[in-house]
Amino acid sequence: MTDVVAGAAAGFPAGAWLEALVAQSLDEDLGSGDVSAAVAVAPGAVASGALVARQAGVIAGLPLVGLVYAALDPAVTVQCLVADGTSLAAGTPVARLSGPAASLLSGERTALNFVQHLGGIATLTARYVAAAGNARCLVLDTRKTLPGYRALAKYAVRCGGGANHRMGLFDRVLLKDNHWAAGAAIADMVARARELHPGLAIEVEVDTMEQLALVLPLGVEWVMLDNFAPDEVPPAVAARDAVAPLTRLEVSGNVDLGTIGAYARAGVDAVSVGRLTHSAPALDIAMDFDLGGPR
Repeated sequence: MTDVVAGAAAGFPAGAWLEALVAQSLDEDLGSGDVSAAVAVAPGAVASGALVARQAGVIAGLPLVGLVYAALDPAVTVQCLVADGTSLAAGTPVARLSGPAASLLSGERTALNFVQHLGGIATLTARYVAAAGNARCLVLDTRKTLPGYRALAKYAVRCGGGANHRMGLFDRVLLKDNHWAAGAAIADMVARARELHPGLAIEVEVDTMEQLALVLPLGVEWVMLDNFAPDEVPPAVAARDAVAPLTRLEVSGNVDLGTIGAYARAGVDAVSVGRLTHSAPALDIAMDFDLGGPR
């Protein structure tokens, strides 16, 4: 049977932007109409279907199936059989649908696009969380998302047991290498950030131990160790513990399923992984279609 991944998602995204995304997704597929369904399906025909996982993984995005069909044809009934964040065995049905046969066929690809993409993110995230093997070390996403999909992608990360980094450029001050290159002293940038945005956390990216030594006395909330090798991290953790024990350390770069465990064991607080959202393979989910409606 199924089980729910620890730390499964909270708060499925909602808003006018999501309704617009669903409408746009349907419009780009339907255009002037589903000519194939018009040829193949008799007027008034009813059918049922099931969305079935063809491979093991973690499901995410099931509420979008209902949103797609509600926008397409309110006569279609959608019943979700599992919750987002559920770990699935291959062959597990995740939703049942019934209603006008033409509508079931016309909405199939749009609905599957959503759940395959988000399920792929959740599944890959769960693999990274398992590989980290350390509940104290957060597995974080990044802003490397498809335009328009950021809130959904970050929701899918939570479904897989991961956690979210900043949503955008507005909710954390993150001073990276290109900001350092702009010429201002890092201490001055941090002071200005505290003055202008007192309610936001400050994070500074460092590439070397020398830069880390400059940043730790500033007492920022986060330091990002960028492209540090696993064996370079323990000295950074020791320096943090000695100088600024309240500052949390994040590792970014050089992180894959083979290295994340070493980073987590080294004592950092978080590891960020861009590929969770920019390179996750789709979760194989398909619709089993049954003309004639529910039995």
